[in-house]
Amino acid sequence: MKKIIFTIPLILISHFLPAQDLNGIWYGNLEVQPEKFMLFIFHISQENGITTTEIEIPSQQAKGLKVQGTSYEKGKLSIDASNFGFKYAGVLNLESNEIEGRFLEGIHSVPLNLSTKEINEIRKKRPQEPVKPFPYTALDVKFPNPKDGIVLAGTLTLPDKVSKKFPAVILITGSGPQNRDEEMFGHKPFLVLADYLTRNGIAVLRYDDRGTAESTGNFSTATSADFAQDALSAIEYLKSRNDIDFKNIGIIGHSEGGSIAPLIASHSKEVAHIVMLAGSGISGRDLADLQAKAENGFRPEAIEDVEAYIEFNLKVLKIASSKKSIPQKKKVLEHLYKSVESNLKAMVAEDVNVNDIIQQQINTVLSPWSQYFYSYNPADELRKLKIPVLSLFGTNDLQVDPVVNQKAIEKALTKAGNNSFTSREFTGLNHFFQESNTGKISEYSGIEQTISPIILEEINKWIHDNIK
Repeated sequence: MKKIIFTIPLILISHFLPAQDLNGIWYGNLEVQPEKFMLFIFHISQENGITTTEIEIPSQQAKGLKVQGTSYEKGKLSIDASNFGFKYAGVLNLESNEIEGRFLEGIHSVPLNLSTKEINEIRKKRPQEPVKPFPYTALDVKFPNPKDGIVLAGTLTLPDKVSKKFPAVILITGSGPQNRDEEMFGHKPFLVLADYLTRNGIAVLRYDDRGTAESTGNFSTATSADFAQDALSAIEYLKSRNDIDFKNIGIIGHSEGGSIAPLIASHSKEVAHIVMLAGSGISGRDLADLQAKAENGFRPEAIEDVEAYIEFNLKVLKIASSKKSIPQKKKVLEHLYKSVESNLKAMVAEDVNVNDIIQQQINTVLSPWSQYFYSYNPADELRKLKIPVLSLFGTNDLQVDPVVNQKAIEKALTKAGNNSFTSREFTGLNHFFQESNTGKISEYSGIEQTISPIILEEINKWIHDNIK
């Protein structure tokens, strides 16, 4: 395997330099793609010999992210944010008053220097994002999930029309911690979708995932079933309002949200219809297998022996999704990863601890979310549904195979005897339903369009056609 060579090494500082106060706000631009940056803001506090860190990522509307641990000794800063999937290691340069270090995520090690000089995020042009004042009412709302003892925060938009009660939809985000706008890659697809539907007479509730932005709870320990429970709590909230037609409450889910939409509907008689946007129709294990085999840029560029890489990942998935206990799985996985330790060392920079990478990878596949994901199959829930279902895909979707999954969705609904479903594929649209050239993840942020107008029109028309 080809070794990755980084041209900007860490600048080492003598252990004999005096201690430096790191209290304050540190800014750094992480190059996530060539010439594409994501601003990270580190709030570091030192008190009574203890150093703590909270992280802010403006582009993700993420604030107050408390990391697992922070240490600062003899000029070296180490931030363990494994609960968010990464670590940071840096060294303080007293002359420039900068922390020169690296952002560590899996086998990837990327330079990230921090400075106390404020950096303002530069947002790209997003012509579809609505601008205030809106021709409708937008309310900041909070509602409880009493089962899990958390509170979800979101936005409810109500049409500015003469009506006692409005049909409504609840938007469910894709995988990973998302805010109410499902903000990713500099886009806010749920803001655009909510705006369009509300202008067309449909009330829309969108909310921050648990443990994200203004919602309470713990995202890192949650499963798709927990997210479904959050959505069921959202339904109860809408039912409590006198301006919502509770006979016409629908669910619109994107990606993972689309996959759990059938689960939500099968557990609530209040769901009138569901819209699956790039939602899976096969088990998480089968979906993961397809992604492991896909030739679409998911794998690291440093991989030379692609077949060996795929074979290894399929072995990991087989073990992680087996019926063995978690301790048993962990033991087998550690042995498997140990067998490729030398290959991993050849792929990463010298400052990266391979054992840390191995443990991070194992913890990821054995996490509560992953364990539930492997066993959950949306088709099992689809076979229970007789309500209207709309399933949409783009032909350039490289994350959730449109052909395999659409076929599985149609098969399950047909077996249910459901005569009220519509499935469509749109040429050239990617996983986020943008008009695209290749569908690769690297394209998402560079496309000005947030959602194709064709999709917005399709969803709106279909919902109006299915209002009772």
